[in-house]
Amino acid sequence: MNRTVCIAALGAAVVVSSAAAVDSLDNIGEVRLKGPLGVRLERMVRAHVAGTDPDYITAPFLEKTETKGWWQTEFWGKWMHSAVPYAEYLGSGERGAGSGLSASIERGMGRMLASQEENGYIGNYPDELRCGEGWDVWGMKYTMMGLLHYYDWKLKGEGEKCKVEADAALEAAKRLCDYVIAEIGPGGRRGRELWQTGNWSGYASSSILEPVMWLYKRTNEKKYLDFASYIVDGMTKPEKGPRLLDLAEKGVSVADRDEPGYDTKAGWAYVCKYGRSKAYEMMSCYQGLIEYYEATGRKELLDAAVKTAEDIVKEEINLAGGCACSEAWFHGARKQHLPYWRLQETCVTTTWMRFCEKLLCATDDPKWADQIERTFYNVYLGALRPDGGEFAAYTPLSGNRWHGMNHCFMHTDCCTANGPRGFLCFLRELCRNDGKTATFNFYASALVKGFDMYSLYPRENTARIVSHTEGPLTLRLRIPAWSAATEVKVNGQAQPGVKAGSYFSVSRDWELGDIVEIAFDMPVVAHRLDHAVAFTRGPVLLARDSRFADGDLSEPLRSGIKDGQKMGGFAAVRVPSDDIWMTFSAVLPLGQHHANPEGEHWTQVRFCDYASAGNLWRQDNYYRTWFPEEYNQFE
Repeated sequence: MNRTVCIAALGAAVVVSSAAAVDSLDNIGEVRLKGPLGVRLERMVRAHVAGTDPDYITAPFLEKTETKGWWQTEFWGKWMHSAVPYAEYLGSGERGAGSGLSASIERGMGRMLASQEENGYIGNYPDELRCGEGWDVWGMKYTMMGLLHYYDWKLKGEGEKCKVEADAALEAAKRLCDYVIAEIGPGGRRGRELWQTGNWSGYASSSILEPVMWLYKRTNEKKYLDFASYIVDGMTKPEKGPRLLDLAEKGVSVADRDEPGYDTKAGWAYVCKYGRSKAYEMMSCYQGLIEYYEATGRKELLDAAVKTAEDIVKEEINLAGGCACSEAWFHGARKQHLPYWRLQETCVTTTWMRFCEKLLCATDDPKWADQIERTFYNVYLGALRPDGGEFAAYTPLSGNRWHGMNHCFMHTDCCTANGPRGFLCFLRELCRNDGKTATFNFYASALVKGFDMYSLYPRENTARIVSHTEGPLTLRLRIPAWSAATEVKVNGQAQPGVKAGSYFSVSRDWELGDIVEIAFDMPVVAHRLDHAVAFTRGPVLLARDSRFADGDLSEPLRSGIKDGQKMGGFAAVRVPSDDIWMTFSAVLPLGQHHANPEGEHWTQVRFCDYASAGNLWRQDNYYRTWFPEEYNQFE
């Protein structure tokens, strides 16, 4: 810890700390990322989000020809969920892409409003197939999200035109929700319960709870809260339904919640009615339950969400912060050293980050920021192509990066559509400031209203923030759980009471130029699992990459490395090229020929951060994170 992090006094940024603000536009314009992360973000927004053709992703809504039960209608809502905040982030004028993205948003919105039927329906299913099997209700969920994001955006604008456009979007969302209520709400025309539609024991359709709660919070109309209560009953009471409350209260792990008799080998298993292990959809439901808790105070629902997330951390999250095999829970934490297929779907990654962000705002527990950080710096950035134009569908812990899928006869897929939403979690939660308390959750080079932060973290264990404001304020710094001995100084004075896994607070009248210094404890740590070893440094998982050309990546380690051992012999070294973010030289006991005098010496190899590993997206660029360990004759 020979370097220090300077963190400046914080000014009054307009940020709301409540969970209700998680999916609003608050704070987006107050943070401007710089450095490597700023480059990655702007590449993604320009190449991917701003590069999306609104005509292409809205065409299915105008055609209404879907008969296979597919999910094209999620793409526009997911895109809007990121396009609107990023248009706010980029702005217009000299930043260029903001105005182009705004024009795309307006064009897509016009086409969506034109597709709405007189009864309120917006979708692509013919009437006889609506609100039944397949992903129709799921698609309407994302459409409502897109409409409400547009509404929030227009509310921030000036002039009568913005008000008219905001009102039109809100009215369209209300009419769409009213349609769902009339069709599959209490006593609905279709004669079925909402949770009985779609797949995975009602998860997919029930996750519409989240935008229903958004709609209630924006209109304060009781009928939408009543509908939300009906959805919550379906999520928690029916024996064949999602059962998101009682199974959590009983401590049933997420991978073990499938309905008895669920046949994982059946041809219909992936889209069956009775499975409950689908990761993305389950977490989407809990996000809605947290929103409902905020409005009603039903703490048992928040408790169920917390217990479920804690189980996910224990049983599913790997060292890269990723999870799920073929998009389902599978007790993956204990299996992460094995070559399971379809690991770490980007939709699951993004939804895990959003779930943790909801929990962070609802509980104020920094452990959820720890989770976001680990996921973001590893599997999330690892799934994003370096030019920003695409997200991988799956990202194995060892292997290579590759392109996603073409879904629903379209040149896009759920992960490419979903991916940009994940960066928003990091951007929104980097610093939250309500004028009285400013909370830093993440440390990256950024301009935030009132102060300036410079950092090479997590490549280095430090960052720098400079005050631009004056006045009384409580500054809270997240001290990661992995940093056992973090140092904090205020204007050069060491601060006592810094504790890992908590927020450290400094309350004072700040002056221009006040400095807070932070230095994190960031050793390389070994992790053992069933005769396999992996290494982390702070929040970052390390990997060997074929570009280093320093030997067989499958060469076993000699026995003796202990789980949790702090590793000597690792040192940061100069990166060989711009496509690798961080590089480390390591001396390790590799090789099985250690009976030979020459073979008994340790071997020098290089590691990089997991997100950089394999990022050429070529078959001949491969990487490895878990390394085999030799056995002896007694095992």
